[in-house]
Amino acid sequence: MNRPATLAAAPLILAALIFAAALSRLLPHPPNFSPIEAVALFGGAYFINRGWALLVPLLAMFVSDLALGLVNGGIYWSWFASAGSLLIYACIALSTLLGFGLRGKVSGGRVLGYSLAGSVLFFLVTNFGTWLGGALYPQTGAGLAAAYVAGIPFFQWTVAGTLFYSALLFGGFELLRNRHPALRTQTA
Repeated sequence: MNRPATLAAAPLILAALIFAAALSRLLPHPPNFSPIEAVALFGGAYFINRGWALLVPLLAMFVSDLALGLVNGGIYWSWFASAGSLLIYACIALSTLLGFGLRGKVSGGRVLGYSLAGSVLFFLVTNFGTWLGGALYPQTGAGLAAAYVAGIPFFQWTVAGTLFYSALLFGGFELLRNRHPALRTQTA
């Protein structure tokens, strides 16, 4: 690929990586082992256009949610139509904003730190939302604590999934950038 063609293809390469990671949710995996936070951080770190940085991860996750709904049917469709799914999309947007902090400063240590921060953000927001919904936990301090305690077993998988997909996306893109120097400039 020549330099102008590679540079012009950069947004498509980023989007393809994000969509591929999002669609990997269709593969069997432990609960909460997913690319949700990683795709958001990756988009925030590399898309120059902040609108695309927000839109592409949200759209990729939406497409993967539609595919999961088609594959899994009723139960997934009911969750997808719930307020809980809106919290997931809010976490994606917030993690993309978090990913803006990686712009031009991507390193293994920073990606690790941001991935852990994104996982904690996801844990705090989604478990708070579960408590706030009121269906599972009483609207008390003890109920909120119970919601967070109940989320701990899922948190380990959130962290593992975020770290795995962050390594895959950021590491894979770094390999591409080494092979195609035109991708070394901040992208899209």
